[in-house]
Amino acid sequence: MTLDGLPSNELIQEGLEDLAQHRASVAACLVKIASPRMRRCGMEMILSDDDALNADRELYALLGHEHGNEAHSRYNGFLRELVSFERALEARHRRMRDA
Repeated sequence: MTLDGLPSNELIQEGLEDLAQHRASVAACLVKIASPRMRRCGMEMILSDDDALNADRELYALLGHEHGNEAHSRYNGFLRELVSFERALEARHRRMRDA
């Protein structure tokens, strides 16, 4: 399934690349968080559902290191972007499945 046209698809693509290269990044953490829903939408993932369990803490720690006191607002902003991506992905998956 292509991610083209989905909200924040560039960020998710970056996260997939970072994971493939074993790089810790904000984008990689977001993909880890989304991986169970991405898998349910038919995407092959190199991650298990267990990989998603602590990804939110990992994301917050990365943001705290980079942004200090602004970590919380950045964390919330990234999660809003991720939810938008996940909802759009699931809607696309339903349309494809129902077609």
